[in-house]
Amino acid sequence: MKRQELQTYLDSLLDSGRVKDYCPNGLQVEGRDEVRRVVCGVTASLALVEQAAVLQADALIVHHGWFWRGEDGRVTGMRKARLAALLAHDINLFGYHLPLDLHPELGNNVQLAARLGWKIVGRCGEYDLVFIGEPSVPMTAGQLASDVAMSLGREPLLIGDTDRYVKRMAWCTGAAQGSFEQAIAAGVDLYVSGEISEPTVHLARESGVAYLAAGHHATERYGVAALGEHLAARFGLEVHFLDLDNPV
Repeated sequence: MKRQELQTYLDSLLDSGRVKDYCPNGLQVEGRDEVRRVVCGVTASLALVEQAAVLQADALIVHHGWFWRGEDGRVTGMRKARLAALLAHDINLFGYHLPLDLHPELGNNVQLAARLGWKIVGRCGEYDLVFIGEPSVPMTAGQLASDVAMSLGREPLLIGDTDRYVKRMAWCTGAAQGSFEQAIAAGVDLYVSGEISEPTVHLARESGVAYLAAGHHATERYGVAALGEHLAARFGLEVHFLDLDNPV
């Protein structure tokens, strides 16, 4: 398919103009016109760009792209190396940040819930970015942490009472510790996100609501992978999902 056709489809599917984001969503770097082979990954690191080049990808689709608000815009050092590798192989770079968190079928939050068996019952926060739901069966915070560890392949950090039963929970993938207070106000027993900050520990202890930090990368692998599978099924594209491990 043509690059423009893919761009138009992705922008429409993910409703990329809906939110005010921290980075541009959509086509970030223009490459070749024809797209047959696509690589998907969480972050457009140099390692991912280089592996996409080895696979002779025509397009790279990521959740964490480039050109973040507040960054130094000069193309030097790390930025030059990344951009030079992408341009040398004429690869298109598509990045979708909050739109990929929010999507009701392919989004990070929905896909994480599907993987863990969580039932979605509502949403809250800005853009309804925080998902509210229930675990597959009532369980303690410690048991839920064990389920997450087994499913995601890494040990999460649980702050709070491990014996507290979790009947109502909230989650938002990635660096969403700033939405914890909104989750508390929604009356949940536990909140799951990717990262945790120093003040968040105190908030969990003082509110009595447990906080589970399950890993930024670990919680955001599944949206972009699902998006790649969707494109392969709809357009017959050859799609590869590359999961380059990140301990954070």
